[in-house]
Amino acid sequence: MKYRHIKKWILLAGIVLSAVASHFSGAINSYYLQIVIFIGINITLAVSLNLINGYTGQFSLGHAGFMAIGAYVSAYLSTEHSTAFFKAFGTNFFSIALLFIGVLIAGGLVASVAGLIVGVPSLRLKGDYLAIVTLGFGEIIRVLIQNTDAIGGPRGYSGIASYTTIFWTYSVVAITIYVVVSLIDSTYGRGFLTVRDDEVASEAVGINTTRYKVTAFVLGAFFAGVAGGLYAHSTTYINPSGFDFQRSIEIVIMVILGGMGSTAGVTFAA
Repeated sequence: MKYRHIKKWILLAGIVLSAVASHFSGAINSYYLQIVIFIGINITLAVSLNLINGYTGQFSLGHAGFMAIGAYVSAYLSTEHSTAFFKAFGTNFFSIALLFIGVLIAGGLVASVAGLIVGVPSLRLKGDYLAIVTLGFGEIIRVLIQNTDAIGGPRGYSGIASYTTIFWTYSVVAITIYVVVSLIDSTYGRGFLTVRDDEVASEAVGINTTRYKVTAFVLGAFFAGVAGGLYAHSTTYINPSGFDFQRSIEIVIMVILGGMGSTAGVTFAA
């Protein structure tokens, strides 16, 4: 009980520190500010993938695909529907914050649905076979985006509002770490570790391993989608080539360097 309270205070402290850092971000050179924001986005991506690859013992190579979905969904919603939204709620700090939170969550939810769609049929596979399927999924997403003119196609999607700040980026980082750590430390979360350590034994004692793997995929995809939304509203321009196979490999490398199954290690590696 006491440990749970400590984690909540750490989460609150992380959000407060993000707000303070964002307040003084005007004194930081824009180049270095962009790097700091990208580091936060990478942390969210790495921690969310660590839930799949590290804690559940799967091998996904399609995380960039979930990131792309979140980026394009959030960018499209904030760009194409912001006029009607601001007309209804006015243009002020709170309406902008509400819009941004809404599009980030929407991007994450669509990405999590994609995670469910790819997860249910493919997570009965293991090892290299699963890696190949998730790699194929990521490339399918990229090709679909590249051939969709409504979101720019191969030209990319521009004109995205610059909403991402240090506050939003590191608040998402704090929430992602809190959710993953709390989940793994819970009674239910021990099932992820059991699946990783011995899937056959887990099934033998009645643990629904497929459900745990799908849950990890859906949750990991959600936070990857949110990270994609942050990325889109930071660069203000996104292109399908930015979410290719190489991007997925970069995220996997962060997880491996930090230590698979170590949230703290992955955070520092990112």
